[in-house]
Amino acid sequence: QVQLVESGGGLVQTGGSLNLSCVASGRTFSSQHLGWFRQAPGKEREFVAGINWSGSTTNYADSVKGRFAVSRDNTKNTAYLQMNSLKPEDTAVYYCAAGMATGWGTQVTVSS
Repeated sequence: QVQLVESGGGLVQTGGSLNLSCVASGRTFSSQHLGWFRQAPGKEREFVAGINWSGSTTNYADSVKGRFAVSRDNTKNTAYLQMNSLKPEDTAVYYCAAGMATGWGTQVTVSS
């Protein structure tokens, strides 16, 4: 069973950037598709971005398309979410998920 740990969140001003990491333990990470999700206070968890097992295919929510980029390095058991041109509405706890596993999340706060 894969275990996931997110990091890289923080407080940033509107227009700023953050690069989130998702480090996985376990041997199956490199064969699993991975998704990034977020949950803002009082809202349901929503899909942000996804990447297939090899990194050759990615997809994004319309709200982040053109601003966020998902990638992975299977040699390091790590996935990334590069977030640029951040907006206050991007404020949320960000989670990565692979298979049945989800991490504890990392807080991203964008100030206006």
